[in-house]
Amino acid sequence: MDRKYIVLRDKSFTVLQEPFGGGAAALDHGDIPSEPRVETADLTKREVRDLARDPEVKAIAAAIPTDLIRPVSDSEAGAVVSATAAAGSTWGVSAVGADLSTRTGAGVTVAVLDTGIDASHPAFAGVTLKEADFSGSGTGDVQGHGTHCAGTIFGRDVEGTRIGVAPGVTTALIGKVLGNDGSGDSEMLFHGIQWAVQEGAQVISMSLGFDFPGLVKALVGQGWPVELATSEALEAYRANLRMFDALMQLIRSNAPFTKGTLVIAAAGNESKRQINPDFEIGVSLPAAAEGVVSIGALGQGANGLSIAPFSNTFPQISAPGVGVISAKAGGGLVSFNGTSMATPHVAGVAALWWEDVAASSLPVNAQTVTARLLANADITALAPGVDVADRGVGLVRAP
Repeated sequence: MDRKYIVLRDKSFTVLQEPFGGGAAALDHGDIPSEPRVETADLTKREVRDLARDPEVKAIAAAIPTDLIRPVSDSEAGAVVSATAAAGSTWGVSAVGADLSTRTGAGVTVAVLDTGIDASHPAFAGVTLKEADFSGSGTGDVQGHGTHCAGTIFGRDVEGTRIGVAPGVTTALIGKVLGNDGSGDSEMLFHGIQWAVQEGAQVISMSLGFDFPGLVKALVGQGWPVELATSEALEAYRANLRMFDALMQLIRSNAPFTKGTLVIAAAGNESKRQINPDFEIGVSLPAAAEGVVSIGALGQGANGLSIAPFSNTFPQISAPGVGVISAKAGGGLVSFNGTSMATPHVAGVAALWWEDVAASSLPVNAQTVTARLLANADITALAPGVDVADRGVGLVRAP
């Protein structure tokens, strides 16, 4: 039975015929940039095995469902916020120190891979938005999720309220990798990442996850027994993790030629600490992939910032993710909760650090920016007793 597969190739990998009929010798040139190419094909299992022998092929994975990491509800989340009520800077912008930083993200190109964007929102006035649709549903943002995330990264002030961490960003890449219903698949995501890297993104922000339960449900709907469906879904999940690892390695290997790309992703909202402190889930894909900076969510408390009960454990760094006010699709402002909201705070701060590193004597590349981002995290603003496993190195801070 044919199934949709994603194939990751490195086109810089060449096979040269050895002289005197000695066979082929595969040469992976370390002195030239890698050329990652994401392809899609309907293949049988036998064709997958045959294709895996191709030295250009770095990974093969069945396409699996993806979904936006949906905002977590409370009595206030999802509420439309007036500019008067939110006057000044949002608490998240202030918490990460962006309102006091001399950096604005000027000269940095940021990519948001999400549900699209409401390009007509006043928060994005003056920003050159390059949009690409990988979902098949057209550009624009029906869900409002991508608009909210983009607003936190580089949104301009809305009626006197500062919502953007890096309002000096003037070029943004908007890859719509989730459709109008908020869902997609890993094919869309991998194509979106490839596009963003090719377009020169220095920072990529992703507030989405892989829908493992959805894949199991789909297989059961096709007649698979539950046990087999779960095993098959697990293998597909593992294959997509290996593909992410391979793609991130190719991106990192290009750092000497392109300065690299810093990829940031939400840890996920599956934990349920409000029910039982032990109900914690580890960071999910794509944040769990090697080379991706994973983000946990913090909320305000009487004794300092604490980890949000929904935030998955073992992130690398944390940021404001509860009661986050940002741009609302259709106009105005809205408050959301989630690691989806924490992630764009870190993406915005990463843009500030990229600008800061560019003005210094340090090597200007994604590795340096990542090191500065993580090394300057703060734990003094956190409430006593916040577990390092839940918050990573601490609260992200602007230069």
